[in-house]
Amino acid sequence: MPDIHDHYANARNLAVDILRKEKQRSPELIRDVGTKAVQAATIFAPDALIDVEMLTDELRHLFSIEVQDATVLDDHDPTSHVAWLPDARGGIQWRFWNRYMTYLERDFGMSPDVVNNLHALTDMVLERLEQPLRDGRWDRRGMVVGSVQSGKTANYVGLINKAVDAGYKLVIVLAGIHSNLRAQTQLRVDEGVLGFDTQKSRKLNTDSQWMGVGKLPGDRLVIHSLTSSDEQGDFSKPIAEKIGVMIGSDPVVLVMKKQTSLLSNLIKWVLHVAGTDDRHTGRKLIRNVPLLLIDDEADNASINTKDKVGNPDSSSVTAINGKIRILLDAFEKSAYVGYTATPFANIFINPDAETPLHGEDLFPRSFIINVKPPSNYVGPDKVFGLDGDIDAGIEAKDALPIVREINDYAEPTRFPPKHRIAHVPVELPPSLKLAIRCFILACAARRTRGQEKKHNSMLVHVTRYVNVQEHAVRLILDDVLGLQRRIALGDGNRTPTIRDELRQLWESEFVPVSTALGEDAGPVVTWEHVDSELHGAASKIAILAINGTAKDALDYKEYEADGRTVIAVGGDKLSRGLTLEGLSVSYFLRTSKMYDTLMQMGRWFGYRPGYLDLCRLFTTGQLVDWYRHIALAESELRREFDYMVAANLKPADYGLRVRTHPGGMTVTALNKMCHSQTRELSWAGVLVQTSQMPRDQKRIANNFTATTKFIAALGDPTRGKGRETRVWTDRSGAHVKSLVVFLESLQLPPESARASGSQLADFIRKQSGKVQPELISWTVALISVKDAKPNPDWPIASLDVGFVGRTPEKQLTDSYSLKNANILSPKDEATDFVGTRFERDWFEAIVSKLELAPDVEWLQQQIGREAEPVALDLTVRWQQAEPPKIKAPPTGQAKRPNGRVLRVLRRPTHGLLLIYPLEPPTDAGVDPNGPPVIGVALSFPTSETVLGVEYRVNRVWDAEIQEDAAYDD
Repeated sequence: MPDIHDHYANARNLAVDILRKEKQRSPELIRDVGTKAVQAATIFAPDALIDVEMLTDELRHLFSIEVQDATVLDDHDPTSHVAWLPDARGGIQWRFWNRYMTYLERDFGMSPDVVNNLHALTDMVLERLEQPLRDGRWDRRGMVVGSVQSGKTANYVGLINKAVDAGYKLVIVLAGIHSNLRAQTQLRVDEGVLGFDTQKSRKLNTDSQWMGVGKLPGDRLVIHSLTSSDEQGDFSKPIAEKIGVMIGSDPVVLVMKKQTSLLSNLIKWVLHVAGTDDRHTGRKLIRNVPLLLIDDEADNASINTKDKVGNPDSSSVTAINGKIRILLDAFEKSAYVGYTATPFANIFINPDAETPLHGEDLFPRSFIINVKPPSNYVGPDKVFGLDGDIDAGIEAKDALPIVREINDYAEPTRFPPKHRIAHVPVELPPSLKLAIRCFILACAARRTRGQEKKHNSMLVHVTRYVNVQEHAVRLILDDVLGLQRRIALGDGNRTPTIRDELRQLWESEFVPVSTALGEDAGPVVTWEHVDSELHGAASKIAILAINGTAKDALDYKEYEADGRTVIAVGGDKLSRGLTLEGLSVSYFLRTSKMYDTLMQMGRWFGYRPGYLDLCRLFTTGQLVDWYRHIALAESELRREFDYMVAANLKPADYGLRVRTHPGGMTVTALNKMCHSQTRELSWAGVLVQTSQMPRDQKRIANNFTATTKFIAALGDPTRGKGRETRVWTDRSGAHVKSLVVFLESLQLPPESARASGSQLADFIRKQSGKVQPELISWTVALISVKDAKPNPDWPIASLDVGFVGRTPEKQLTDSYSLKNANILSPKDEATDFVGTRFERDWFEAIVSKLELAPDVEWLQQQIGREAEPVALDLTVRWQQAEPPKIKAPPTGQAKRPNGRVLRVLRRPTHGLLLIYPLEPPTDAGVDPNGPPVIGVALSFPTSETVLGVEYRVNRVWDAEIQEDAAYDD
């Protein structure tokens, strides 16, 4: 008998079918279609109560989602790949794909625009694989880069369906290193590809086994699985032999862990049942069975961490990496696609590494695809906000009001940092108790919004040690049981009652956030609604330990009918790949110094339809700062990727670009960057600016004194008088030496720039000491605001200076950060171009290098225009010595000069130093009557012969990084 949810789904599907045909979907049209769909769905069920407001809200959300096209780097090698899909598409019966597409829209509730985007993306991947029927030996290697929790599994499940339709006979999915993640991935394959429950049976003889796409009307499609969604359902030779599937006939799918013994058994079995002797190698080879190998979390466990340049023997290959390569090499026709949200380790793979036993390494030489998440994806830039980077063209974003910084966990009786394996916590931090209460309220509110049968999860990550996790589980269980009793039975004469406490928390914590989010929040919920659902919400909560020894499992499928509500306590198993369904509250203490590890730990990223305003993240201030930094780093990485695509470069070029990119962040484990053991920083073509300023008066006074001394040594300014900005041009010789001393003497917070003053000074020394010296002539600008409030007590080298205003964003112990992390005014970077004329031969030299007609006037015009195509070609193609194809120059004057263009047009011998005397901010705790706070920006020209600054880390730092690496893998 259909229930209310079936009737609601029927109404939604009907409304979606109607609205997808409309080009203009106004709120009035959406409401009208929703109302009529409800009327139609209840013709034969007049007693069914379908909430029109809830349906209208869901439809509005579905049709407001925006999607962007993916971008791709190709190898451009016609000898290794034959284009095939456009011609073959019409002759393929897309049976598997069409039913998956229908399932996503009707059962999964995916937006039609998102499904269309997935269709285009999977075509983009499939056409870069080889046609399965192509004769001869071929081998394709690619990578798809998405975002954490952004729908990566749905993407590669779609690819599997299309690959099977096209004729790939064997599909192997490598799904992480943990059994629960493998089982979860198998379940998604069961639902989206196979259509039957592999855990119940692999023989299709009862209707109860059909699931997902298998429940849709139409013919059942023939496909086999040699693995199941049971936690112990990984590949087994005895089971494979018992099933007796012929490899190369009907399509076969396997979902496996990345485990050496399992991969060894698979290789032995598949060579036994399908291999034939190869007279060229003397080994067995599997012919005419096109293989698609999908490597989920491709940066985890698949990377060869032993490889060293010049050591290509078998001993230089890690076990799992070696087995994957042997498996691929065993097939005459193979395609490898790695999926990851953190691709850094993959592009550090040596593209030339190869051994006779293993074949070549897993570098994505054929293609890298950058997938951009839809607008409803909640990523790090939304959760933590984004510090804008004017130079990179990245706009600042405010954080969602859902993050709560905590500092009460460090007591010895709780979860102090650096605690040992034998630590026994005896009490929960008050902030964790608060988080649990927020979770109960979130669950209750979701029930009032018609989501009572949806899964609800809370993540608790306070330790990496299993036994400490067990203690945490007991403490959380005691707290939850007490709350459940109080909600069910009341508090008697106790005041305030639990309902009084929860009502106050609801009104102070949730109502303001829901109001602030506006349309991004779910339907309005009153306290009376929440109160009525408290008992039902709290009574469903189960506390589970999710680790390598616990018996608990996040088996959401078993509870699909009524939804599961869990508080999951764990460590590494909760930190990569595993999806926590309906995650609303996270309590997270883990720290890491690696970008990829931190990103993968962010299980709270993803999609929160109808309950984003109910989500909360309780974490440390340090992690908030790290993630905000990471959000900018990720935005910059994706922007760099798009530059490389526009420049028509190859995956190998992208890898080199990342390896030489300067920055203060460790992007991945040291053993995954074994080709760059010596750290080297280079700032050629880079803008470096201070973003964090000191608060204590000693450092402020020191920096002011150093600035005064340096400015005095420069002599009379070239231009600028009164209270204008003073500029000194062509300062060389002794002036460069004093500039280096000035940089070394500045006392700035470590996070203030991409490098310390001493590292920048070392870089300038190296460049100026080359046979063909660079950075030997400098323009220095002392920025002054003419109409700023005068402060005659603090002249700089007898010069009257109007202090610059910059808004503090966050006050830390010893420093404060600048809003949007920018001290630079974009126009200032063109200071050395204003009022001067570069010699014609210099412009012509650049133009000649670019193999363009020497249009000097046009190049000069670009200095003051937004000219990203120009910037791209000058910075990338010039360095790659490839002829550019510059687009037509944009029309109209720009709002600001393009920093990338300026740094390319600047001579390698010339640098620019901008000094910003900032007005002391009282709201950051700085004495308003003291000297200005000094900040700097350095604009470095590009260089074809750059010498980086080498550095090494100390043993403590190195040990912490290695600990993170062990945790990650």
